[in-house]
Amino acid sequence: MNNPAISCLSILPHITEDKQDEYRSILKKNFWPGASDEVHIVTQRYERLIPFCNPEMLAGPFPYTVVLHGPAGVGKTTLAKKVMLDWTRDSLAKTLSPAFYLSCKELNRKGTCTFAELISKNTPDAQEARPEARAPAQKLLFVVDGFDELRVPSGSLIHDICSDWNMRKPAPVLLGSLLKRQLSPQATLLVTTRPEALPELRHLLDQPLLVEVEGLSEPDRKASILKHFEDEGQALRALALMQSHPGLWRLGAAPAVCGLLCACLKLQLEHGEDPATTCRTATALLLHFLCGQFTPASGSRPCPAPLQAACLLAAGGMWARTSVFDAEDLAALGLTEAALRPFLDAEVLQKDVDSAGCYSFVHFSIQQFLAAVFYILEDDGEGARGRLGGDVRDARELLSKEERLKNPGLAHVARFLFGLANERMAGELETTFGCRVTTGVAQELLKSEPFWTMDLSEVMRCLHESQEELLVRDAMDHVTEVSLRVKTRMDLVHSSFCLRHCQNLQKILLQVEKGIFLESDTALESDAPVERSKNDQHMLPFWVDLCSMFGSNKNLMFLDISQSFLSTSSVRILHEKIASATHNLQKVVLVSCSATTQQWADLSSSLEMNQSLICLNLMANELLDEGAKLLYMTLRHPKCFLQRLLLEDCDLTGAYCKELSSALIVNQRLTHLCLAKNALGNHGVKLLCEGLSYPECQLQTLVLYYCNITSDGCVNLSVLLQQNSNLTHLDLGLNHIGITGLKFLCESLKTPLCNLRCLWLWGCAITPLSCADLSSALSSNQNLITLDLGQNSLGYSGVKMLCDALKRQSCPLRTLRPSFTGFSEPAVIEFCCLLATVATKNHKTQNEMSNPHKDNIGAVFLDQSDILSWAFESRNE
Repeated sequence: MNNPAISCLSILPHITEDKQDEYRSILKKNFWPGASDEVHIVTQRYERLIPFCNPEMLAGPFPYTVVLHGPAGVGKTTLAKKVMLDWTRDSLAKTLSPAFYLSCKELNRKGTCTFAELISKNTPDAQEARPEARAPAQKLLFVVDGFDELRVPSGSLIHDICSDWNMRKPAPVLLGSLLKRQLSPQATLLVTTRPEALPELRHLLDQPLLVEVEGLSEPDRKASILKHFEDEGQALRALALMQSHPGLWRLGAAPAVCGLLCACLKLQLEHGEDPATTCRTATALLLHFLCGQFTPASGSRPCPAPLQAACLLAAGGMWARTSVFDAEDLAALGLTEAALRPFLDAEVLQKDVDSAGCYSFVHFSIQQFLAAVFYILEDDGEGARGRLGGDVRDARELLSKEERLKNPGLAHVARFLFGLANERMAGELETTFGCRVTTGVAQELLKSEPFWTMDLSEVMRCLHESQEELLVRDAMDHVTEVSLRVKTRMDLVHSSFCLRHCQNLQKILLQVEKGIFLESDTALESDAPVERSKNDQHMLPFWVDLCSMFGSNKNLMFLDISQSFLSTSSVRILHEKIASATHNLQKVVLVSCSATTQQWADLSSSLEMNQSLICLNLMANELLDEGAKLLYMTLRHPKCFLQRLLLEDCDLTGAYCKELSSALIVNQRLTHLCLAKNALGNHGVKLLCEGLSYPECQLQTLVLYYCNITSDGCVNLSVLLQQNSNLTHLDLGLNHIGITGLKFLCESLKTPLCNLRCLWLWGCAITPLSCADLSSALSSNQNLITLDLGQNSLGYSGVKMLCDALKRQSCPLRTLRPSFTGFSEPAVIEFCCLLATVATKNHKTQNEMSNPHKDNIGAVFLDQSDILSWAFESRNE
């Protein structure tokens, strides 16, 4: 079997045992050659996740379709071949179960054929593989390797389906029919693919089991790195460098790449060089690897022609969506094997193990890197750049959203292109290959429209890869608002580099997802605190860089870090940087989940030092009473400049309301306090009112939405409102105050000393019996301009009484939300017309009003569906 790429690697059960041994030998030779120990480790770990390979897992009620997906080089193909080898063993029945291997790389070069011809290609005794002689369907295994390599238009495999083994069709169509289970419905399918092709693959498959192959685990990665070095000191240095750079650590999950990284670091360490700079980006490391393969022993420089040829091949392959090249591919690009010989000798380019007469780069990332180099090589009109045509497109198309959807690998080429904008790296390339390069391509891309239509995280990936601070500063100069979601450790690395050079940033919304800082990730094993702490320490320097923007950026005023998962150390750093941002930061929305007492202490300390911070939102924090105590102590500090404090849903109780009340007397800057969704109860309200009654208290807005308040709490609030307090906005929504509670509030509204302008009573169990008191209060009150009565059963009579009050010229109400719950449609229409008439009749322009507080109703909210959102927005404005 000279070419196993497309072949029937199964032998029918009636073939002799000697023949079976022969074919097993062929299988081992062609499908399991020289696999490294690291690859064996990967296959052993993931093999147990494949149901038909794990005897402990029960057989499924339907034929298995298993998809192995993961980045290049992590062991997907090797694992699939190992599964094939095991599949052909049947020690009980002493028969060979049929297994077929279909390489999508080779399918691209196949013409029209039957499915029987496709799977029997180059197989000894091929005539035995007739459809009528097939083994039982459930004994068949089809391995489809490298689905991402299939070069067909997106969606085309769904439209042309074949179910006849003897019908002639293009090879990709036959493959699609197999995946759609039209050619062998009961067979077991095992498919490998890179992640970018997974969405399209899922359209073809029915109930697939997805197994993500990530390569070497972290412990195995460490063992592999240490094994590559004889010197223990060098080994530990290399390990520390890779762990401190998340991008390299992730690349090291691929066994081949892990070896490549170790070789680069080992060479530098042996020469007494500091590899820290090389480890900052993938561009720097791959450039160092590539140049290391061509260091001339005689001192003569390599000719630039081989570099041009290799780069043209890499770029052509990227646009053609292939990583395997045959003689036809070379000819189409005007290349020969002789032109590529230096790269073949250096094993940067190698003969493909699966496809005879074909070539591939040692790793897909090398092809992506050389494709980027293609775009910076200066051209004399006759070299590689002079051949730019329809197959290899302009650099701007690397940024095209449409092209990236079809070919996600282009994103990596663009990142490498920005990495090569670095003057130092461009110089290293020129010195090694004797070529001339231009670093201006990246600057041109920055000015193009496609660059700024990319997702912000992708923009930052490109800019970070350059490591050129001036380039980043120029690129981010016009950015004033940023909404950033930190989903991976690499996102933190990229954003920390870019945001500290963003000089005109005014507003940032930052969401740090769980797992970035491992100290706080409770899902991890609790018995590994030391390891978790080490991982957290690797990320903290990047977090320090990111938080430094608070001090260096004089324009930053707003920070929203809600829904973020931060560790104790990261919160401490954040608070230190906020405390130092004394010139600008005014509003912080900080949700840190389950913060510790120490974290609240750090926050309190920063509030005492930062004199520009005037708004703090801690909504949905588990502040608890201990945290509240620290915060209330901070409010008493003379240097606390907070004006707005939002503590919604912070698990507060009435126990510490006395301390809060005391703080409100001392603090004469706080004007807005939200305590919504905390179980304060009537006792808590009583304690708060004691502080609010002091003339020194400047609080104007108090939000007590859903705080377990009843009519007893309204007694204290009523007394407060009658004492000429500064309170002008009060939200009592979703508190069961009922008839009695509203009666107390109405008494205060009738008092001339009541300064209340906005009152929210959404869902407060108000009935028609209460509307007489409310109507009377509205007739005499001269200050109330907003009233929310949504989600209350006011009844026909109740709403009519309110309308009668609104007709009076003395009623200052401008915004009303009544409730028509339970009304018939004609009744709703009747009152809508009445309210509209009142609004039109009583509306005065600003010029006609002697007192703007006495403007009559100008807005009526009738839609019950938006009541809750309206009330929520109102109390947080």
